[in-house]
Amino acid sequence: MRPYLFSLFVIILLITSCENTSKSSTDKDIPYPKEVALVPQVQNLSLASSKFIINKETVLIIDAAYKKEGQYLKQLLETSMRVDLKVATTATKNFIRLESLKAGDPLTPETYALEIDSTNLTIYGADAAGIFRGIQTVRQLLPSAFHQKEQQVAWALPSLSINDSPAFKWRGMLLDCCRHFFSKEVVKQYIDLLAYYKMNVLHWHLTEDQGWRIAIDKYPKLTTIGAWRKGEDGKPYGGFYTKEDIKEIVAYAQERHITIVPEIELPGHSQAAIAAYPHLSCTGAPLEVGTKWGVFKDVYCAGNDSTFQFLEAVLTEVIELFPSEYIHIGGDESPKYRWEHCAKCQKRIKEEQLKDEHELQSYFIQRMATFLESKGKKLIGWDEILEGGLAENAIVQSWRGMDGALAAANQNHYAISSPTSHAYFDYKLDAIDLEKVYSFNPIPKDLSSEKHRFILGGECNMWTERVPNPKVLDQKTFPRLLAMAEVLWSAPQERNYSDFYQRVQAQYPTLDAFGVEYGAETMPIGIEVFTSTESINVKLAKGSLDLELYYTQDGSAPTNGSSKYETVIPIKKNTNLKVQAFKKDKVYGAPIQRTFIKHLANGLVPLLSYQYSSYYTGGGNQAVTNGARGSLNFRDGNWQAVQKVPMEITIDLQEAKTISKLSTAFFQKQDSWIFLPTKVDFLVSNDGKNFKLAGTLKNSISPKKDASFIESFELSLENTTARYVRLKAYNITYCPDWHAAAGSEAWLFIDEFVVE
Repeated sequence: MRPYLFSLFVIILLITSCENTSKSSTDKDIPYPKEVALVPQVQNLSLASSKFIINKETVLIIDAAYKKEGQYLKQLLETSMRVDLKVATTATKNFIRLESLKAGDPLTPETYALEIDSTNLTIYGADAAGIFRGIQTVRQLLPSAFHQKEQQVAWALPSLSINDSPAFKWRGMLLDCCRHFFSKEVVKQYIDLLAYYKMNVLHWHLTEDQGWRIAIDKYPKLTTIGAWRKGEDGKPYGGFYTKEDIKEIVAYAQERHITIVPEIELPGHSQAAIAAYPHLSCTGAPLEVGTKWGVFKDVYCAGNDSTFQFLEAVLTEVIELFPSEYIHIGGDESPKYRWEHCAKCQKRIKEEQLKDEHELQSYFIQRMATFLESKGKKLIGWDEILEGGLAENAIVQSWRGMDGALAAANQNHYAISSPTSHAYFDYKLDAIDLEKVYSFNPIPKDLSSEKHRFILGGECNMWTERVPNPKVLDQKTFPRLLAMAEVLWSAPQERNYSDFYQRVQAQYPTLDAFGVEYGAETMPIGIEVFTSTESINVKLAKGSLDLELYYTQDGSAPTNGSSKYETVIPIKKNTNLKVQAFKKDKVYGAPIQRTFIKHLANGLVPLLSYQYSSYYTGGGNQAVTNGARGSLNFRDGNWQAVQKVPMEITIDLQEAKTISKLSTAFFQKQDSWIFLPTKVDFLVSNDGKNFKLAGTLKNSISPKKDASFIESFELSLENTTARYVRLKAYNITYCPDWHAAAGSEAWLFIDEFVVE
């Protein structure tokens, strides 16, 4: 080696050595948060001014009862620090200790205490789960860089004292892997995320009309046939979990103190199983695995003993895989159409001295509950299991509001609250945003305090009809899951959403490190329409204060150079309004687009023959005269709907006017039970009492036509002057016999009654 190269090499070694020495010697200079932003918020926290350093000299002292939890913590630290931490029985300083929490009174399961000072970090637990929850708090106290791939030789945590315990025993999330199949890696990732935010139940929805996802040895066709449906491209679509997959996932969850509760749907939502074994249905006719969403009339036959033999055999194998004390059997949305027309089911009703098909469902559920109890398991079902009589010891999961939880608790049955109003994360942000979830209280407001103990907790439901991949799953689940986690763990009596919102912002770097593609907290743009006879007035609202809204009125894409929203936008002609939110001059979220039509009835209050659905109001009493047209999304807020009954709408134009056209538009999506009217009558009058038929438009489009579409009904008039106009649309009334939900009440959706 040449002398100058040798000298350069020595210099580099010296510099490197100095840098390493410097890094080692400046452990005390490692920054740490002076304030903490934990989610869920802990019950009791006292923050000190010093810090504790975790480095290669740190020793782990682990109580024998918490060996698995200690190994979990050791692996987390070593992965981030590239060191092999020592495990010892004693130490005087620089140690992390896991040990039992000493207390005179029995402690709530999962209770933990955390003590951190400059010399040590100790996690005390009421049980192993408590130790594990304490470890998750420690993880959140570490900087987000700890969770990234970059490694560091030392980490610092603030000195503090925490005493913490859960408000509710049941803190769950439902994951539907049937409508769309998710790999075991995705399921495991969600187990990790639930654990990180101190949730403790994964409700795993494994069977549906659109796919059977669990291997059953005795009935192999459940997965060879039932796990696959015809995809949009015509190819088989689906998948299933082998028994080895399930054992792996269950073990993974157990290590993280997450209970997996399997759901095997019955008697409804069973078309995939019937497709595999047609004899399980009332007709025995061959069926395909469901390719659409909704509620289907083909269900398990309640009059056939082979149905119960099948289900008992399936549940026996399920029980062998899942150590949970609970088995969920669904029990929701089970049409009675087939039972009403099935000789075997009618015979069962007579033999068992049942009143009707609702009591037949109760018989079905109670029979399965008795079987599960014989296996040492407890049955959980959706709130429909209350109908016809509740099975002994059954647990009710209330989804159609809170009434199911209230009724169950008043009958001294345990209940889980997961109402569509706050807990359905498949719903869009305009229905359930972060703040709405944070306002959730799992205890029904009318439940007496002595019955509160029957409310086990709550659950957020992630149904996946419109969740085709893990990215959309993340966007819909996060950050809303953080609000549910805090509601169920901390149950804050005085909700401070502003404080919670700021703590959520602090969670995003860690979610980034975890690879979670989270969505927004709320809708970036809100829109309200206030229509007068002079103009259609559009008021916009920002989803958060740091947004700016820009709009166009010709349907073109807005930029931050377009019209900036400052105040109400008056619209006096037909307009295609498009609005985009911007955050720091960057596009934020998706734009919204609305079409408005100016006509003679704008702003007038119509007389309605019907009471519109509280779910689809269209904006209220003036929905059909406010000028806002509906889109291909029937949930966009512009459609007004009724079930079963016809729609009759009468408008007083205030004075006689020349009318050239009467028109309206209806929506059809038959697999959601939404049909066009069979016909539409238009009538006119000058006195409001005697109406003359101006014309009838019959619907020529088949109710079987698939997909979502809008159909206009337009009647041109000549030499017509009238003060009053009337529209009458005739509902198909019930889903036809050919329909998957035959006999169910049909929907009629209207957007506007246009008078020109």
